[in-house]
Amino acid sequence: MDYLKLENQACFPVYALSRVLTAHYKPILDGIDVTYPQYLVMMLLWEHRELSVKEIGEKLLLDSGTLTPLLKKLESKKLVNRSRSREDERVVMISLTQNGADLKEKAANVPESFKCSLGLTIEEMGALRDSINIILERTKQNNK
Repeated sequence: MDYLKLENQACFPVYALSRVLTAHYKPILDGIDVTYPQYLVMMLLWEHRELSVKEIGEKLLLDSGTLTPLLKKLESKKLVNRSRSREDERVVMISLTQNGADLKEKAANVPESFKCSLGLTIEEMGALRDSINIILERTKQNNK
């Protein structure tokens, strides 16, 4: 097998799928005025209400150079607050504003709209997620 042929690469279909999935999210997320990375941050905050920048970066596999402008944009949209931790002022905490909390209701249809845009069943979406998570976990273990 010629391993340098694009069709024999595992990384290319993953890359291409990532771009396709993000493109499917765009028109849906335009309706709530957030980008896909902003949506990921908001989902974390809807679940946890407050996290440090470091915690968000670890959960989303993003470095602070990528995360900081994204968080500043969410702050300018009045969806989050950024503040220094009382325990350690080096730590920046990100918390939901009331507008950010209210956005959750507007976003409630996003997962279903996304699933429908792809034409996948719940089972197919779950299988895709589970397969990808297995690979992500293995790569995390190999990088320790």
